[in-house]
Amino acid sequence: MKFVRWFLGRIILLLDFIFTPRSKKRPVDAQQKLDTHTQTLKLYQFKACPFCVKVRRAIKREGLNIETRDAKNNPQFRQELAQLGGKVKVPCLRIEQDNKVTWLYESSDIVNYLEKLERAA
Repeated sequence: MKFVRWFLGRIILLLDFIFTPRSKKRPVDAQQKLDTHTQTLKLYQFKACPFCVKVRRAIKREGLNIETRDAKNNPQFRQELAQLGGKVKVPCLRIEQDNKVTWLYESSDIVNYLEKLERAA
């Protein structure tokens, strides 16, 4: 079973690489404004998780600069996710606003949040 997961993960990564979406092009000042909004966002993810790939593709498609944190291979990020987020479940978007931290799970919810963020900027 471990081999099957590894193999499927490699296929997912290959397809993601081949069919990577193009980023939105926007004026420099609009991109800088958006970058300031996204600098406090962190995406906790596993590299080959299909739901994480979905979120990363949305980030790329919207042209957002969001730090990704590999919670599978980095014990520090995994511990942060477990202790501060409450559970080791990916994808998880850490949103820091007005000295308040929110942990958003579920890939569709994260994609919807990112699309709204892009429209608001």
